[in-house]
Amino acid sequence: MSETARRLSATAAAPLDLPERFEDMLERLHVVRLPMVTRFRGITEREVALFAGPAGWAEFSPFTEYGTAEASRWLRAGLEFAGFVPTLAEAAPAAASSRGFVPERVSVNGTLPACAPNEVESILSRYGTVSTIKAKVAEHGIDSLDEDLERLRELRRLFPDTTLRLDANAGYSLPDALEACEAFAGFELQYFEQPVAGVEGLAQLREALTRRDIPIVLAADESIRKAEDPLRVAELGAAEVIIVKVQPLGGIGQALSVIAASGLPAVVSSALESSVGLAAGAELAARLPRTRASRDILGESVACGLGTGRLFTADVVFESASLTPVDGSIPAARITPDPDRLQQLAVDPGRFDWWTRRLQQCWTFLRRGGTAEV
Repeated sequence: MSETARRLSATAAAPLDLPERFEDMLERLHVVRLPMVTRFRGITEREVALFAGPAGWAEFSPFTEYGTAEASRWLRAGLEFAGFVPTLAEAAPAAASSRGFVPERVSVNGTLPACAPNEVESILSRYGTVSTIKAKVAEHGIDSLDEDLERLRELRRLFPDTTLRLDANAGYSLPDALEACEAFAGFELQYFEQPVAGVEGLAQLREALTRRDIPIVLAADESIRKAEDPLRVAELGAAEVIIVKVQPLGGIGQALSVIAASGLPAVVSSALESSVGLAAGAELAARLPRTRASRDILGESVACGLGTGRLFTADVVFESASLTPVDGSIPAARITPDPDRLQQLAVDPGRFDWWTRRLQQCWTFLRRGGTAEV
């Protein structure tokens, strides 16, 4: 691990000055269930916990399969955004100031889940006019290749001039990734996100693509947000773009520090959040540094993966106030949930109790600097 990575890790792992019980600080906790338009990431509804702090509302929504250590980073991000704990900002000031201004709106891409070709148009129509689309592939690894190609052909038929990105969520082995890359190269991709697992796997794939002269730019997602050393992607030259998400990285400050330390172009993406969680992503996206490499690969206006509000049939605010894209962008603004929506979308008591136990486990973990036996 590099010295910079050690400093970032040590800062993020420092114990937080929190009371023993989260109820002593978080006066209002709401857990809601958001139904989805179509199956995405293997789920058809998303549960998220919401709470208010001195700076406003924040979200805690790690996926249910995540362990306490990983989920605790999501809680730290929420506490930071709500104003309960300070920002982790070793490199954040330099990153934030490199643009010279903070825009009121940020560009977003449309997201196409793994779906039947005849669903492509209806799903993407929910986004309105967008210049960039990210399509999910490899739901069943290489066995999905024919279905993926059929879906992408339909997408290109409907949107021939749209910038296209792919995301495999580390669904391929190295040999399968090479086969898939050869098949996808003709779609003129902006980049291909995390075809294989691990930083070393990405580095091996990039070397193989270069040897075979396959013109695909690789982006790292899981190798950033799940790795012990998120800067190893840059050190090994494993990818040319990094995907950053506020909650998995532990907050806006930590995300900006990782971006600045890596020196790589960055795209902010959501973790399938409500509009409250998307607001933190929009703030980070508005503060992205712009470099020559970023402009060369991503263009003048970076389309971030924050349009996922369109994947839900309901949100914690009404449509007019939600962070759903209009003409390819969303506002960089905080969100206050609607009380009626919080009540209508509330989970049952059993699920609420499950989330309170989980939040307390993560809370204890953060209080003790990640050394708690929970």
